[in-house]
Amino acid sequence: MEEKIYKVSEVNKYIKMVFDKDTFLSDIRIRGEITNFKAHYTGHFYFTLKDETSTIKCVMFKGYASTVKFKPADGMKVVIDGQVSVFERDGAYQIYCKTMSPEGLGELYLAYEQLKEKLKKEGLFDTSLKKKIPFLPKRVGVITSKTGAVVRDIINVTTRRYPNVDLLIYPAAVQGVNVASTVIAGLDTFNKLNNVDVIIIARGGGSFEDLFGFNDEALARKIFESKIPIVSAVGHETDFTICDFVSDLRAPTPSAAAELVYPQYSDIVNRILMDKNRIMVGTKNFLERRREYVRRLKAAKLEKVPLDMINRYRLTIDSIMKQSYNMLNLKLEKYKSRSMQTIAKIDTLSPLKTLTRGYSVTETEDGKVIKSIEDVNKADKLNVILTDGNIKVVVE
Repeated sequence: MEEKIYKVSEVNKYIKMVFDKDTFLSDIRIRGEITNFKAHYTGHFYFTLKDETSTIKCVMFKGYASTVKFKPADGMKVVIDGQVSVFERDGAYQIYCKTMSPEGLGELYLAYEQLKEKLKKEGLFDTSLKKKIPFLPKRVGVITSKTGAVVRDIINVTTRRYPNVDLLIYPAAVQGVNVASTVIAGLDTFNKLNNVDVIIIARGGGSFEDLFGFNDEALARKIFESKIPIVSAVGHETDFTICDFVSDLRAPTPSAAAELVYPQYSDIVNRILMDKNRIMVGTKNFLERRREYVRRLKAAKLEKVPLDMINRYRLTIDSIMKQSYNMLNLKLEKYKSRSMQTIAKIDTLSPLKTLTRGYSVTETEDGKVIKSIEDVNKADKLNVILTDGNIKVVVE
Protein backbone atom coordinates (compact mmCIF):
# COMPACT_ATOMS: atom_id res chain seq x y z
CA MET A 1 0.00 0.00 0.00
CA GLU A 2 1.33 3.39 -0.96
CA GLU A 3 2.08 5.64 2.05
CA LYS A 4 -0.17 8.74 2.36
CA ILE A 5 1.65 12.09 2.04
CA TYR A 6 -0.07 15.16 3.60
CA LYS A 7 0.04 18.84 2.77
CA VAL A 8 1.25 21.35 5.34
CA SER A 9 -2.20 22.93 5.44
CA GLU A 10 -3.79 19.55 6.12
CA VAL A 11 -1.48 18.97 9.08
CA ASN A 12 -2.16 22.44 10.48
CA LYS A 13 -5.90 21.93 10.02
CA TYR A 14 -5.75 18.62 11.87
CA ILE A 15 -3.74 20.11 14.74
CA LYS A 16 -6.26 22.97 15.01
CA MET A 17 -9.10 20.43 15.16
CA VAL A 18 -7.31 18.61 17.99
CA PHE A 19 -6.85 21.86 19.92
CA ASP A 20 -10.45 22.96 19.39
CA LYS A 21 -11.86 19.63 20.63
CA ASP A 22 -9.80 19.73 23.83
CA THR A 23 -12.12 20.93 26.63
CA PHE A 24 -9.16 22.01 28.76
CA LEU A 25 -7.89 24.37 26.06
CA SER A 26 -11.29 25.63 24.93
CA ASP A 27 -11.94 27.65 28.08
CA ILE A 28 -8.81 28.41 30.10
CA ARG A 29 -7.67 31.09 32.53
CA ILE A 30 -4.00 32.08 32.44
CA ARG A 31 -1.89 34.43 34.55
CA GLY A 32 1.19 36.13 33.11
CA GLU A 33 3.12 39.30 32.28
CA ILE A 34 2.39 41.28 29.10
CA THR A 35 5.22 41.85 26.66
CA ASN A 36 5.38 43.10 23.04
CA PHE A 37 1.95 44.68 23.43
CA LYS A 38 0.47 46.36 20.33
CA ALA A 39 -2.95 48.00 20.01
CA HIS A 40 -3.71 47.69 16.28
CA TYR A 41 -5.52 50.51 14.45
CA THR A 42 -8.39 48.07 13.85
CA GLY A 43 -8.99 47.86 17.59
CA HIS A 44 -7.43 44.41 18.05
CA PHE A 45 -4.81 43.70 20.78
CA TYR A 46 -1.71 41.65 19.95
CA PHE A 47 0.71 40.70 22.72
CA THR A 48 2.74 37.95 24.32
CA LEU A 49 2.09 36.52 27.78
CA LYS A 50 5.12 35.26 29.70
CA ASP A 51 6.22 33.85 33.03
CA GLU A 52 9.68 33.02 34.38
CA THR A 53 10.43 30.35 31.76
CA SER A 54 7.92 30.43 28.88
CA THR A 55 5.94 32.67 26.53
CA ILE A 56 2.74 32.30 24.54
CA LYS A 57 1.30 34.56 21.85
CA CYS A 58 -2.11 36.15 22.40
CA VAL A 59 -4.70 38.02 20.34
CA MET A 60 -7.78 39.88 21.57
CA PHE A 61 -10.17 40.96 18.84
CA LYS A 62 -11.90 44.36 18.87
CA GLY A 63 -15.24 43.15 20.25
CA TYR A 64 -13.58 41.80 23.38
CA ALA A 65 -10.84 44.48 23.55
CA SER A 66 -13.43 47.27 23.73
CA THR A 67 -14.67 45.88 27.07
CA VAL A 68 -11.27 46.33 28.77
CA LYS A 69 -11.53 49.45 30.98
CA PHE A 70 -7.79 49.98 31.50
CA LYS A 71 -4.93 50.38 29.03
CA PRO A 72 -2.72 47.25 28.84
CA ALA A 73 1.03 47.84 28.70
CA ASP A 74 4.30 45.89 28.71
CA GLY A 75 5.26 44.67 32.16
CA MET A 76 1.68 44.59 33.46
CA LYS A 77 0.61 41.35 35.17
CA VAL A 78 -2.84 40.25 34.08
CA VAL A 79 -5.26 37.34 34.17
CA ILE A 80 -6.90 36.43 30.84
CA ASP A 81 -9.72 34.08 29.89
CA GLY A 82 -9.80 32.55 26.44
CA GLN A 83 -9.26 29.62 24.12
CA VAL A 84 -5.98 28.09 22.96
CA SER A 85 -6.17 27.39 19.23
CA VAL A 86 -4.03 27.22 16.11
CA PHE A 87 -3.58 29.87 13.44
CA GLU A 88 -3.53 27.55 10.40
CA ARG A 89 -1.67 29.85 8.02
CA ASP A 90 1.43 30.07 10.25
CA GLY A 91 1.05 26.77 12.04
CA ALA A 92 1.36 28.63 15.36
CA TYR A 93 -0.84 28.21 18.39
CA GLN A 94 -1.96 31.19 20.43
CA ILE A 95 -4.55 32.29 22.96
CA TYR A 96 -7.70 33.95 21.67
CA CYS A 97 -8.54 36.17 24.66
CA LYS A 98 -12.09 37.02 25.72
CA THR A 99 -11.49 38.92 28.99
CA MET A 100 -8.53 40.60 30.66
CA SER A 101 -8.17 41.94 34.19
CA PRO A 102 -5.18 43.30 36.13
CA GLU A 103 -3.80 40.93 38.74
CA GLY A 104 -4.09 42.21 42.32
CA LEU A 105 -5.76 45.54 41.38
CA GLY A 106 -9.34 46.30 40.41
CA GLU A 107 -9.94 47.07 36.76
CA LEU A 108 -11.88 50.28 37.47
CA TYR A 109 -9.30 51.55 39.95
CA LEU A 110 -6.45 50.85 37.54
CA ALA A 111 -8.31 52.75 34.80
CA TYR A 112 -8.83 55.63 37.27
CA GLU A 113 -5.13 55.75 38.19
CA GLN A 114 -4.03 55.58 34.56
CA LEU A 115 -6.33 58.43 33.51
CA LYS A 116 -5.33 60.48 36.54
CA GLU A 117 -1.64 60.13 35.71
CA LYS A 118 -2.24 60.89 32.02
CA LEU A 119 -4.20 64.10 32.66
CA LYS A 120 -1.75 65.22 35.32
CA LYS A 121 1.15 64.96 32.86
CA GLU A 122 -0.85 67.01 30.33
CA GLY A 123 -1.28 69.80 32.90
CA LEU A 124 -5.04 69.56 33.43
CA PHE A 125 -4.54 69.60 37.22
CA ASP A 126 -2.16 72.60 37.21
CA THR A 127 -3.24 74.97 40.01
CA SER A 128 -1.89 78.01 38.15
CA LEU A 129 -4.51 77.44 35.40
CA LYS A 130 -7.50 77.21 37.73
CA LYS A 131 -10.07 80.02 37.48
CA LYS A 132 -10.99 82.14 40.52
CA ILE A 133 -14.43 81.64 42.06
CA PRO A 134 -16.27 85.03 42.16
CA PHE A 135 -16.83 86.51 45.63
CA LEU A 136 -20.54 87.23 45.17
CA PRO A 137 -21.98 85.49 42.07
CA LYS A 138 -25.20 86.90 40.62
CA ARG A 139 -26.33 83.49 39.35
CA VAL A 140 -25.08 79.95 39.96
CA GLY A 141 -25.63 76.92 37.73
CA VAL A 142 -26.00 73.51 39.39
CA ILE A 143 -25.61 70.25 37.46
CA THR A 144 -27.09 67.39 39.46
CA SER A 145 -30.05 65.05 39.69
CA LYS A 146 -33.37 66.91 39.69
CA THR A 147 -34.59 64.68 42.52
CA GLY A 148 -32.97 63.60 45.77
CA ALA A 149 -31.37 65.25 48.79
CA VAL A 150 -28.47 66.95 46.97
CA VAL A 151 -30.49 69.61 45.14
CA ARG A 152 -32.59 70.29 48.26
CA ASP A 153 -29.47 70.66 50.42
CA ILE A 154 -27.90 73.15 48.01
CA ILE A 155 -31.11 75.22 47.86
CA ASN A 156 -31.52 75.19 51.65
CA VAL A 157 -27.92 76.17 52.38
CA THR A 158 -27.75 78.96 49.80
CA THR A 159 -31.07 80.57 50.80
CA ARG A 160 -30.10 80.42 54.47
CA ARG A 161 -26.73 82.10 53.86
CA TYR A 162 -27.82 84.73 51.36
CA PRO A 163 -31.29 86.12 50.48
CA ASN A 164 -32.51 86.26 46.88
CA VAL A 165 -30.15 83.59 45.55
CA ASP A 166 -30.47 82.84 41.84
CA LEU A 167 -29.90 79.16 41.01
CA LEU A 168 -30.31 77.41 37.66
CA ILE A 169 -30.60 73.61 37.96
CA TYR A 170 -29.57 71.47 34.98
CA PRO A 171 -30.87 67.90 35.51
CA ALA A 172 -28.25 65.24 34.83
CA ALA A 173 -27.64 61.57 35.53
CA VAL A 174 -25.36 61.07 38.54
CA GLN A 175 -25.00 57.28 38.28
CA GLY A 176 -24.79 54.81 35.44
CA VAL A 177 -23.59 54.96 31.84
CA ASN A 178 -25.13 58.38 31.07
CA VAL A 179 -23.29 60.38 33.76
CA ALA A 180 -20.55 61.82 31.56
CA SER A 181 -22.77 62.61 28.56
CA THR A 182 -25.47 64.44 30.58
CA VAL A 183 -22.98 66.42 32.68
CA ILE A 184 -21.10 67.41 29.49
CA ALA A 185 -24.42 68.55 28.00
CA GLY A 186 -25.00 70.73 31.07
CA LEU A 187 -21.53 72.28 30.81
CA ASP A 188 -22.04 72.96 27.10
CA THR A 189 -25.41 74.62 27.79
CA PHE A 190 -24.14 76.94 30.52
CA ASN A 191 -21.03 77.90 28.54
CA LYS A 192 -23.03 78.54 25.37
CA LEU A 193 -25.64 80.71 27.13
CA ASN A 194 -23.01 82.28 29.42
CA ASN A 195 -25.79 82.99 31.91
CA VAL A 196 -24.12 81.93 35.19
CA ASP A 197 -21.03 83.11 37.08
CA VAL A 198 -20.05 79.71 38.50
CA ILE A 199 -21.09 76.07 37.99
CA ILE A 200 -21.46 73.42 40.70
CA ILE A 201 -21.28 69.72 39.70
CA ALA A 202 -22.88 67.85 42.60
CA ARG A 203 -23.63 64.29 43.64
CA GLY A 204 -24.08 62.57 47.01
CA GLY A 205 -21.80 59.87 48.38
CA GLY A 206 -21.54 56.35 47.05
CA SER A 207 -19.18 53.49 46.29
CA PHE A 208 -16.21 53.82 43.94
CA GLU A 209 -18.26 52.10 41.24
CA ASP A 210 -21.21 54.47 41.81
CA LEU A 211 -18.97 57.51 41.31
CA PHE A 212 -16.99 56.09 38.39
CA GLY A 213 -19.03 58.05 35.82
CA PHE A 214 -17.22 61.18 37.05
CA ASN A 215 -13.84 59.62 36.10
CA ASP A 216 -14.51 60.06 32.38
CA GLU A 217 -11.75 61.55 30.18
CA ALA A 218 -14.13 63.48 27.90
CA LEU A 219 -15.83 65.01 30.94
CA ALA A 220 -12.48 65.98 32.47
CA ARG A 221 -11.42 67.77 29.28
CA LYS A 222 -14.78 69.55 29.04
CA ILE A 223 -14.38 70.84 32.61
CA PHE A 224 -10.85 72.04 31.81
CA GLU A 225 -12.08 73.86 28.68
CA SER A 226 -14.99 75.59 30.46
CA LYS A 227 -14.83 79.39 30.45
CA ILE A 228 -16.97 79.48 33.59
CA PRO A 229 -15.37 78.50 36.94
CA ILE A 230 -16.45 75.05 38.15
CA VAL A 231 -16.80 73.69 41.68
CA SER A 232 -16.77 69.90 41.99
CA ALA A 233 -18.88 68.47 44.84
CA VAL A 234 -19.02 64.77 44.04
CA GLY A 235 -19.39 62.28 46.89
CA HIS A 236 -18.31 62.67 50.48
CA GLU A 237 -15.16 64.23 51.92
CA THR A 238 -13.11 61.04 51.48
CA ASP A 239 -14.27 60.43 47.89
CA PHE A 240 -12.06 61.68 45.04
CA THR A 241 -12.83 61.64 41.33
CA ILE A 242 -11.10 62.99 38.24
CA CYS A 243 -13.65 65.83 38.30
CA ASP A 244 -12.26 66.96 41.66
CA PHE A 245 -8.72 67.25 40.33
CA VAL A 246 -9.53 69.12 37.11
CA SER A 247 -12.18 71.50 38.53
CA ASP A 248 -11.26 75.00 39.70
CA LEU A 249 -12.32 74.21 43.28
CA ARG A 250 -13.15 70.97 45.07
CA ALA A 251 -15.80 70.91 47.80
CA PRO A 252 -15.98 67.95 50.23
CA THR A 253 -19.80 67.78 49.97
CA PRO A 254 -22.58 69.45 47.95
CA SER A 255 -23.63 71.48 51.03
CA ALA A 256 -20.03 72.66 51.47
CA ALA A 257 -20.01 73.74 47.81
CA ALA A 258 -23.01 76.01 48.48
CA GLU A 259 -21.18 77.52 51.46
CA LEU A 260 -18.03 78.11 49.42
CA VAL A 261 -19.90 79.80 46.56
CA TYR A 262 -22.28 82.02 48.56
CA PRO A 263 -20.91 84.18 51.43
CA GLN A 264 -22.85 84.81 54.61
CA TYR A 265 -24.94 87.98 54.20
CA SER A 266 -24.13 89.19 57.73
CA ASP A 267 -20.40 88.70 57.05
CA ILE A 268 -20.59 91.12 54.11
CA VAL A 269 -22.34 93.77 56.19
CA ASN A 270 -19.81 93.37 59.03
CA ARG A 271 -16.93 93.60 56.58
CA ILE A 272 -18.22 96.89 55.18
CA LEU A 273 -18.64 98.33 58.68
CA MET A 274 -15.15 97.21 59.69
CA ASP A 275 -13.63 98.80 56.56
CA LYS A 276 -15.50 102.01 57.27
CA ASN A 277 -14.25 102.16 60.88
CA ARG A 278 -10.70 101.34 59.80
CA ILE A 279 -10.72 104.19 57.28
CA MET A 280 -12.05 106.69 59.83
CA VAL A 281 -9.55 105.68 62.53
CA GLY A 282 -6.66 105.63 60.06
CA THR A 283 -7.55 109.08 58.73
CA LYS A 284 -7.87 110.53 62.24
CA ASN A 285 -4.51 109.12 63.31
CA PHE A 286 -2.80 110.35 60.16
CA LEU A 287 -4.06 113.92 60.63
CA GLU A 288 -3.15 113.89 64.31
CA ARG A 289 0.42 112.86 63.52
CA ARG A 290 0.74 115.70 61.04
CA ARG A 291 -0.67 118.21 63.52
CA GLU A 292 1.78 117.00 66.19
CA TYR A 293 4.64 117.39 63.76
CA VAL A 294 3.65 120.99 63.05
CA ARG A 295 3.27 121.72 66.77
CA ARG A 296 6.80 120.43 67.45
CA LEU A 297 8.20 122.64 64.74
CA LYS A 298 6.47 125.68 66.20
CA ALA A 299 7.68 124.88 69.74
CA ALA A 300 11.30 124.38 68.75
CA LYS A 301 13.86 126.99 69.76
CA LEU A 302 14.86 128.56 66.49
CA GLU A 303 16.50 131.79 67.73
CA LYS A 304 19.93 130.66 66.54
CA VAL A 305 18.76 129.24 63.22
CA PRO A 306 19.34 131.54 60.24
CA LEU A 307 16.25 132.99 58.62
CA ASP A 308 16.83 131.28 55.27
CA MET A 309 16.88 127.86 57.01
CA ILE A 310 13.55 128.67 58.66
CA ASN A 311 12.08 129.58 55.31
CA ARG A 312 13.29 126.34 53.76
CA TYR A 313 11.67 124.40 56.57
CA ARG A 314 8.43 126.28 56.03
CA LEU A 315 8.44 125.44 52.34
CA THR A 316 9.22 121.80 53.09
CA ILE A 317 6.39 121.63 55.62
CA ASP A 318 3.94 123.18 53.16
CA SER A 319 4.95 120.67 50.49
CA ILE A 320 4.60 117.71 52.86
CA MET A 321 1.20 118.90 54.07
CA LYS A 322 -0.02 119.35 50.52
CA GLN A 323 1.16 115.88 49.49
CA SER A 324 -0.35 114.37 52.61
CA TYR A 325 -3.74 115.94 52.02
CA ASN A 326 -3.68 114.89 48.36
CA MET A 327 -2.82 111.31 49.26
CA LEU A 328 -5.45 111.29 51.97
CA ASN A 329 -8.13 112.57 49.60
CA LEU A 330 -7.20 109.94 47.02
CA LYS A 331 -7.44 107.18 49.61
CA LEU A 332 -10.76 108.49 50.91
CA GLU A 333 -12.19 108.64 47.39
CA LYS A 334 -10.94 105.13 46.67
CA TYR A 335 -12.48 103.69 49.86
CA LYS A 336 -15.67 105.68 49.30
CA SER A 337 -16.01 104.35 45.72
CA ARG A 338 -15.41 100.77 46.87
CA SER A 339 -17.94 101.10 49.67
CA MET A 340 -20.55 102.62 47.34
CA GLN A 341 -20.10 99.79 44.83
CA THR A 342 -20.56 97.17 47.54
CA ILE A 343 -23.60 98.97 48.98
CA ALA A 344 -25.12 99.33 45.50
CA LYS A 345 -24.57 95.64 44.83
CA ILE A 346 -26.29 94.68 48.08
CA ASP A 347 -29.10 97.18 47.40
CA THR A 348 -29.69 95.64 43.95
CA LEU A 349 -30.21 92.23 45.54
CA SER A 350 -32.54 93.56 48.26
CA PRO A 351 -36.14 92.31 48.24
CA LEU A 352 -37.32 95.89 48.88
CA LYS A 353 -35.72 96.96 45.61
CA THR A 354 -37.95 94.49 43.80
CA LEU A 355 -41.05 96.00 45.43
CA THR A 356 -40.22 99.48 44.12
CA ARG A 357 -40.54 98.16 40.56
CA GLY A 358 -44.25 97.45 41.05
CA TYR A 359 -44.07 93.95 42.51
CA SER A 360 -45.69 92.87 45.75
CA VAL A 361 -45.51 90.01 48.26
CA THR A 362 -48.73 88.28 49.37
CA GLU A 363 -48.84 86.51 52.75
CA THR A 364 -51.39 84.59 54.82
CA GLU A 365 -52.41 85.96 58.19
CA ASP A 366 -49.72 83.89 59.90
CA GLY A 367 -47.01 85.28 57.58
CA LYS A 368 -46.66 82.41 55.06
CA VAL A 369 -45.77 83.65 51.55
CA ILE A 370 -48.31 82.72 48.84
CA LYS A 371 -46.53 81.07 45.89
CA SER A 372 -49.46 79.41 44.10
CA ILE A 373 -53.25 79.68 43.81
CA GLU A 374 -53.30 76.28 45.45
CA ASP A 375 -52.13 77.95 48.69
CA VAL A 376 -55.39 79.93 49.19
CA ASN A 377 -59.08 79.22 49.57
CA LYS A 378 -62.16 81.32 49.17
CA ALA A 379 -62.73 83.79 52.02
CA ASP A 380 -59.09 83.58 53.15
CA LYS A 381 -57.75 86.84 54.57
CA LEU A 382 -54.45 87.86 53.06
CA ASN A 383 -51.87 90.60 53.55
CA VAL A 384 -50.36 92.28 50.44
CA ILE A 385 -47.00 93.98 51.09
CA LEU A 386 -46.16 96.95 48.86
CA THR A 387 -43.20 99.28 48.92
CA ASP A 388 -45.05 101.94 50.96
CA GLY A 389 -47.38 99.85 53.13
CA ASN A 390 -49.72 96.85 53.44
CA ILE A 391 -53.19 96.04 52.07
CA LYS A 392 -55.57 93.62 53.78
CA VAL A 393 -57.58 91.62 51.21
CA VAL A 394 -60.11 88.78 51.17
CA VAL A 395 -60.14 85.99 48.51
CA GLU A 396 -63.41 85.94 46.52
